[in-house]
Amino acid sequence: MKKFFSRRANHEQLEDRELVALAKADAEAFGELYARYVKKMYSYIYHRTGNIQDAEDLTAKVFIRAYSHIGDYVDRGLPFQAWLYRIAHNLVANWHRDQSRRKIIALDDYVARSLHSEAPERLAEESEERDQLLQAVRRLPEERQQLLLLKFIEQMSNAQIGEIMGRTEGAIKSLYHRTLLALRDDMPSSAAADQQRLEGTEV
Repeated sequence: MKKFFSRRANHEQLEDRELVALAKADAEAFGELYARYVKKMYSYIYHRTGNIQDAEDLTAKVFIRAYSHIGDYVDRGLPFQAWLYRIAHNLVANWHRDQSRRKIIALDDYVARSLHSEAPERLAEESEERDQLLQAVRRLPEERQQLLLLKFIEQMSNAQIGEIMGRTEGAIKSLYHRTLLALRDDMPSSAAADQQRLEGTEV
């Protein structure tokens, strides 16, 4: 037992790339990678499916697929988690095709984190405007929905988003601004205040 905890402690001190190298022959090293990223993968998948059971199933599949292909993983300078996010993205895309629907963002969490409606007394009066904004978001192409999800739910920088989406930081910044313009054009004037809150987000 002491030996197990000692190895676990050693794994916790390693960087991702060192763990990945070990994980090709050591299941415990992969277990440490799992521990580091399972919550992030679950959060990402849940906010794209809006369903707890499906999110749990797909999260498990992410790590099953990652473990089965870890031997083929090649470090190209990107963070290991970017590889996991791409696996998760592909699984979710397949899930949406199978489900023939596009329930991308969970309403409550998106409102709570991205629109920053913190004053309880304002929730009722802002409900309609938030719903209009969220409907406009759901009408965006999936790529732009993913960008907003990573920025507002996962709280990632443009550089981190670019690593996951396979784009440069500048391209992500440009896509973000185009997304805001598309939202502005699509939303009713009554939702303008909430959309301005999105525009005020640091880019």
